[in-house]
Amino acid sequence: MALEQQDLFLISMAADMLGMHPQTLRKYERLGLIQPSRTIGSMRLYSRDELERLRLIKHLVDELGINLAGVQRLLSIAEVMQRIQPLMDENALSTGAGRRQLLSEIRRLNDIVGGA
Repeated sequence: MALEQQDLFLISMAADMLGMHPQTLRKYERLGLIQPSRTIGSMRLYSRDELERLRLIKHLVDELGINLAGVQRLLSIAEVMQRIQPLMDENALSTGAGRRQLLSEIRRLNDIVGGA
């Protein structure tokens, strides 16, 4: 199938590969946990990156017992940490813009974890 050659999978294929129900994938999309791309006919397409994200979500829910609100929070924290990582470089911190961006990301992280 042409979609498989491009490493894009329709919802039924993705659900089968993950051992999940397609309705679960739709629910995760509604909650903003994943964002599959769409075909012109609005069919959901899942990339390998989306499948990995779904595997992580499944692990957090099924094996660690984390509820979906907790999963959303953890994924948000991970995204902020990915943006902070390059800012920790000494060269990035030597500029005012780099320091401002780091402070902005730390504030965002603080908001996610509910700090004052």
